[in-house]
Amino acid sequence: MESISMMGSPKNLNETFLPNVANGIKDASKTTIGIIGSGDFAKSLTIRLIRCGYHVVVGSRNPKLAAEFFPHVVDVTHYEDAVAKTNIIFVAIHREHYASLWDLKRLLAGKILIDVSNNTRVDQYPDSNAEYLASLFPDSLIVKGFNVVSAWSLQLGPKDASRQVYICSNNVQARHQVIELARQLSFIPIDLGALSSSREIENLPLRLFTLWKGPVVIAISLATFFFIYSFIRDVIHPYVRNQQSDFYKIPIEIVNKTLPIVAITLLSLVYLSGLLAAAYQLYYGTKYRRFPPWLDNWLQCRKQLGLLSFFFAAVHVAYSLCLPMRRSERYLFLNMAYQQVHANVENSWNEEEVWRLEMYISFGIMSLGLLSLLAVTSIPSVNSVLNWREFSFIQSTLGYVALLISTFHVLIYGWKRAFEEEYYRFYTPPNFVLALVLPSIVILGKIILLLPCVSRKLRRIRRGWEKGHVTEDGSESVPHLSPERITVM
Repeated sequence: MESISMMGSPKNLNETFLPNVANGIKDASKTTIGIIGSGDFAKSLTIRLIRCGYHVVVGSRNPKLAAEFFPHVVDVTHYEDAVAKTNIIFVAIHREHYASLWDLKRLLAGKILIDVSNNTRVDQYPDSNAEYLASLFPDSLIVKGFNVVSAWSLQLGPKDASRQVYICSNNVQARHQVIELARQLSFIPIDLGALSSSREIENLPLRLFTLWKGPVVIAISLATFFFIYSFIRDVIHPYVRNQQSDFYKIPIEIVNKTLPIVAITLLSLVYLSGLLAAAYQLYYGTKYRRFPPWLDNWLQCRKQLGLLSFFFAAVHVAYSLCLPMRRSERYLFLNMAYQQVHANVENSWNEEEVWRLEMYISFGIMSLGLLSLLAVTSIPSVNSVLNWREFSFIQSTLGYVALLISTFHVLIYGWKRAFEEEYYRFYTPPNFVLALVLPSIVILGKIILLLPCVSRKLRRIRRGWEKGHVTEDGSESVPHLSPERITVM
């Protein structure tokens, strides 16, 4: 590109507004970028553009006052002058002020308008801000983008997840221009196609842990239930039966009994959803039938459930390490020593208990190590360097191994106590018995799916085979894929 038009609108859509980067040349100093608005976002965007070598012109309702907050190399002027000096313009004003640009409609014709606005609520208006801007200025090239980037990340430089910007527009040429601009600003542009995607882009910054709400509610509910269950069995029962006050156990011991049960239950829920999805496909004999909404949402929340499981397991380890530090534990240890001396017992070694505790701790360490591996590989920067087979092996195969080892950890903890009557207080089973129910179901279900007769059929279904699709010669036909029928697991 030999020249860049800085005045008026482009003569045709093939005219390029950005510097030529085809040969790796970034000569941004010859390009002028306009910004309408002088708020915090406009100031941070201006600084970012200047650092990348662009010349910036800012349009403001009060240019004299606004000029004090911008670098001296920035041309701060009225809307009309700013619009006339550039062909790429960031619209950094709120939706309710779009109408103030109506008098500039002729000057804005044919120019790229990048809408960076956001709303205060999800789906606040019938149409998106970008679509509303396009309806006001039909002759302009409206692009939605940069609204998911904060002023802070613009000023300090994009890092990690904040590098992603979502861009959409009905004009392909304008969309590609803005995508190239995002790359030159060190962002990672994601092309979402037509301007109809702008509604979804504008809702992105307003979402608060959307996929975490369900798993967090489940985790809190499980923790509350098992805490109350342990409190009744280990505190209320001794007080009612023997007038023994064990309320000191609430802060540490009762909490520590609750944490591992919640951790292994959440880990079981991660893989139970996959088993139900496999059973659903086996029952209907196809992979193209959509899952029920509840199962679909469950499958999408597996990562969050797994991370919460790791969190509860890690806190359980921290609590367990603190158990010997308690004053009550020291008193109990001294009492046991005194009773041993009083009974004239020289050796209280119990071979069975020694082996049980050694295996119990060993399995606990191994399960925590595998959970740590699962948690680390779920980090985007880590799983991005793994291929699908490696990621699937870690998250699926090693995940089931972690669940199996965790189950052994709980079994060894319970040992023979599951068959002793004294541990069924108020006729309720011990905590570890409840903790084993869901993992046992998941492990049993996985064993069934690994049976050759079942796994062979499931493998054929996931390769496209459908029950009941047979050709005239008796051979099975491969169904035509329909976008409406495809369900991604």
